[in-house]
Amino acid sequence: MNKSLLALTALSLSLAATTTAQADDHGSMTLEQMANAALTQDTIAWDFVEGITTEVGPRQAGTEAEKRGRDWAVAWLKEQGFRNVADEPFEMETWVPGDLHKAEILSPFPQPLVVQPLGGTASTGPDGITAEVVYFRNVAELMAAPDGSLAGKIAFISHSMTPTQDGSQYGFAGPARWVGSGIAASKGAVATVIKSVGTDYHRNPHTGGAGFPEGVAPTPAGALSLPDAANLERMFARADGQPITMKLTLTPQQLGTTLSGNVVGEIVGRDPSLPPVLIACHIDSWWNGTGAFDDGAGCGIVSAAALHVSHTGQPLRTIRVLMAGAEETGLWGSKAYSAAHIDEPIAVGLESDFGADRIWRFESNFRESNPELHAKLAAAVARFGVANSTNVASGGADINIARDQGTAIIDLQQDGTRYFDLHHTPDDTLDKIDPVQLRQNVAVWTQVVGILANEPGPIKPAE
Repeated sequence: MNKSLLALTALSLSLAATTTAQADDHGSMTLEQMANAALTQDTIAWDFVEGITTEVGPRQAGTEAEKRGRDWAVAWLKEQGFRNVADEPFEMETWVPGDLHKAEILSPFPQPLVVQPLGGTASTGPDGITAEVVYFRNVAELMAAPDGSLAGKIAFISHSMTPTQDGSQYGFAGPARWVGSGIAASKGAVATVIKSVGTDYHRNPHTGGAGFPEGVAPTPAGALSLPDAANLERMFARADGQPITMKLTLTPQQLGTTLSGNVVGEIVGRDPSLPPVLIACHIDSWWNGTGAFDDGAGCGIVSAAALHVSHTGQPLRTIRVLMAGAEETGLWGSKAYSAAHIDEPIAVGLESDFGADRIWRFESNFRESNPELHAKLAAAVARFGVANSTNVASGGADINIARDQGTAIIDLQQDGTRYFDLHHTPDDTLDKIDPVQLRQNVAVWTQVVGILANEPGPIKPAE
């Protein structure tokens, strides 16, 4: 890069951080130059995630902490020059974790275990529950247990999740959390503990939402840290038939109906008749971490990309940023946004919600219906180390509206090798974000969003 272009890059990025996002029709840099500059110089994404994790911290859905997070994000978007910034409220049923989280083996090998409650589960009461533990190596073994066989007992469900780049092991191991406690309760269990759905070996349990079938009352359920779950498995191996007895104390609460909200802001396009580009993330986090990887980074990435595109000139289409509320406890914000805006067509939806490590693969759901645009986008991000793919994009959790409308979807797949070391744990903190990889995300998003926002024709033509 020559000296004059370096100076131009520095000037443009400086302006991006201090002026409004509504640039004149003729920006000082091309989209390609801006994306290249973001790769090494972007500070906007870091500014967002550093700010919200420092000044707000954990943002449990439906609580005052999440409200402070939304207020912070609204102020930040306005400071950056986004237009039409709003906090769109919706009601939700709110669960909070309570203060007592204890698991203790009473016999035959007395010792404490580290546990966290799972979202949506019931309380043991402050006195806890003491019962025999029954071990299942996986959900399939639990499903095969006879009805009523767990009456009065605590189910322990394990799995063997391993790290993968594409995060596919989450689909393999996730049912232990998603449906395990509901199945155990339907067979009579008074409580459930699971091996955390994660890949680290720290004594940091991975929380997350659990579900119960219709007609099955929620029971207490918690996730053991992976080392503690492994220890419990060893206990079963050497108990020689003796029953293993656990005392479990978890005191979450259901607060009833409270308010959450979706934060939105726009880079306004030149042609309001064209459907906008929707770029999404979620603003809430679990209570036990500061929500840096999940999903403060995602909100910083998509916002930075929108700003960078605006500084190459006012785009043809509006770029709308959606920071969805209450994703973790049931996609409340995604559902509410779709219900409120279902009659307002969007051109394409894409979301960043898989941490902050590098993007390695590009996917769309219009590879067959709009092959020229798919190929153009794939070629444009190849220089950032992103591969094309024949996989059909299905979209992130917070773009229900794109699926509901049957419109275009893009997935910019991030490297998930270490994501489930941090997912839903106390280790989800700012220091885990690699600034170099964060900037690569911003560069890729800038390139993709810029092309989409200036595409005059239908992005996913009718098939």
